Amino acid sequence: MMVDDEPLIRKAVKMEMNSRATEVECHTGDDGATERRRVEMVETFASGPQLMAALESAEAPNYLLVDMEFQGEPTGGLLITRRLHERFPEVRIIIFSGRFDNPLPSEERRPQRIGEIGSVVMEALRLGASAFVSKNAAGGFSIENIIRAIACLERGERFYFNYPVMLTLKEAAEHYFALVGTQAAIEVSDAERQLLLLEAAGCTASEISSRLGESDKAIQEHQKDLSQRFDIVNKSAARVAKALTLGLISPADIRFLPRP
Repeated sequence: MMVDDEPLIRKAVKMEMNSRATEVECHTGDDGATERRRVEMVETFASGPQLMAALESAEAPNYLLVDMEFQGEPTGGLLITRRLHERFPEVRIIIFSGRFDNPLPSEERRPQRIGEIGSVVMEALRLGASAFVSKNAAGGFSIENIIRAIACLERGERFYFNYPVMLTLKEAAEHYFALVGTQAAIEVSDAERQLLLLEAAGCTASEISSRLGESDKAIQEHQKDLSQRFDIVNKSAARVAKALTLGLISPADIRFLPRP
């Protein structure tokens, strides 16, 4: 199955994939037995809710192709990935996006942009994605990249990345290690990451405590602890700047509060 908000993309992928009658070798048991099975796109959907509603009565697919961006939301596909993986952990999710092909709006922002995309890839893996396929891979749009991802996963490989994504990950890793080369890597929990994103959005400690379900005092202690670990003054702006610099949060994930 496939989820993509572009009707032409959905139609093109389904038509080309099913017209080829492509087969891949699949493992059928723990004894190493294999058989060849046809790869078929059984259905496509324009949104995550459409997919989840259909799965109330339909059999879950072996693979789900998920677009990264939905209706202008750069990482909307991650929400679909998380929800599907939680409910159907046996379904292998392939992220299908053109976001990784041209990550450089300018050479000035190259390290920052590479870091942002690298963090998105790592978050997708954490939420349950198994593969990343470019919509605009070398040589243009190609069904072969999707088939290759499925074939690799069926061979027992845990992850698959096609060339543009591999290149982005390589540069993101190089950027990350260059960044932390003179300092110890800092890790934050999911709750701390949410706190930092809410601070970046403009929330006060009281608003953050309400959204995260903790007391004002507890949030202030978390903020103080983060500042100490970041080795900076205990100020919201400094924490957010440091978190962005270290790649702990991405600008694409910040949802700014509307002006009152």
